[in-house]
Amino acid sequence: MTPKRRPRHHRPMSGSEAPPRRRVLALDVGSKRIGVAVSDPLGITAQGLETIQRQNKRKDWQALGELLKKYEVGEIVVGLPLRLSGAEGTQSEKMRRFADELHAQFGLSVHLWDERWTSTEANRLLRETSLSIEKRGKAVDRLAAVLILQSWLAARTSDQM
Repeated sequence: MTPKRRPRHHRPMSGSEAPPRRRVLALDVGSKRIGVAVSDPLGITAQGLETIQRQNKRKDWQALGELLKKYEVGEIVVGLPLRLSGAEGTQSEKMRRFADELHAQFGLSVHLWDERWTSTEANRLLRETSLSIEKRGKAVDRLAAVLILQSWLAARTSDQM
């Protein structure tokens, strides 16, 4: 019996042929600042980036666009502020509109993720450091974005198992 030949399109991909993994960007959006975090290319860890000081929509989009390009982002997670009960309110609706605009502006998948406890947890963690109150205030948005991203990545990983 003659062995069957494997069709060419079924040959295993070498490491250089595998499509590159894309990073995930997380945003903790406030009226004055946007906390930003990015995943590693494998989507395992999150690191905080420089907080964006909001100016106007055009400049905010420009700053976000630069980050998306620099870090080769494939999808975005936006913190969704819910009430303690889990119900949505005015701020939730604002974030839904922001996420829709973000998707329309950059064409990437945008995921909304419960952020109820992230700022509280970020403040608690920062109080335990030796940072000054001023430096803690500047770091809280970034840390909140890291916590949003870590939580989203963990949930995505557990869903894939």
